[in-house]
Amino acid sequence: MPCLDYPLAQLQTYTGTNPRPADFDDYWSRALAELDSIDPKAELKRSDTLQSRNSEIFDLKFTSVGGARIYAKYIRPKNATAPNPAILEFHGYTGNSGEWADKLRFSGEGVAVAAMDCRGQGGQSQDPGGTTGSTHNGHIIRGLSDGPEKLLFRSIFLDTVQLARVVASFDEVDANRLATNGGSQGGALSIACAALEPRITRCVSLYPFLSDYLRVWNMDLCKDAYAELKTYMRHFDPLSEKRDKIFETLGYIDVQHLAPRIGAEVIMALTLQDAICPPSTQFAVFNNIQSKKTPFIYEDFGHEGLPRFADSVFDFLTFAK
Repeated sequence: MPCLDYPLAQLQTYTGTNPRPADFDDYWSRALAELDSIDPKAELKRSDTLQSRNSEIFDLKFTSVGGARIYAKYIRPKNATAPNPAILEFHGYTGNSGEWADKLRFSGEGVAVAAMDCRGQGGQSQDPGGTTGSTHNGHIIRGLSDGPEKLLFRSIFLDTVQLARVVASFDEVDANRLATNGGSQGGALSIACAALEPRITRCVSLYPFLSDYLRVWNMDLCKDAYAELKTYMRHFDPLSEKRDKIFETLGYIDVQHLAPRIGAEVIMALTLQDAICPPSTQFAVFNNIQSKKTPFIYEDFGHEGLPRFADSVFDFLTFAK
């Protein structure tokens, strides 16, 4: 096997490099308290985009931090006779919630699905601003110059929690059977949501993004999805005078540090030839999870489709076992 990163034996014990801020837990306690004060004002509007014999299809909007109205596709089983499990789906970086038809495989099995558009990316969610920086991408660095409370991914992580709270409040949903699912950025948000919302009972994460930023930097892999880090350093810290503080601030939105909070059962796909989300950064997340967890290790695959994983995810997320 070609070696992109540490050998597998070392990856299986690696727990991360990026610093964890001393007030990390207080930071997220304050963030959740802010979210507690916000009325989500959830609005469901039936969509005529697609017709289904077995499912009902809705546009869902709700309010999150900063007054942003967040959009999600919501599909529920038709004529359900009992509260159903629900899956919260999260998409890759700069993308959107995808096609309605992709969600029908779950709703046809009696599972509701809510797929969120991340604010400021390729979907319909609002991005009200209030920080220094751009939008659509550049989200890792957005707010970095303004301090940890202004980090955009703080807001996006909290959006996932607000989505969970809204969906859990629906009569047709069993709040004791909530799951998260996503790959890359979506894999990171799946971890963040499961860490910050204790009612999540199952979590799927595929090669998670937003992990162990300093390790990415040290591997000289600040390109593709992480390219904005290199751009930021070159423009705003060319002499490396603030480098330690920058990585400490990024530690607040590093999902490896959120991973120990997860109580849900987790399955994770880890790819050893991944030059976008390096293997060690994926293992930093997995190895910090303390709950029941199962790895699917793909030694010869990178940031791509993975054979047989989708079937395992389907079984896991339909609560078939």
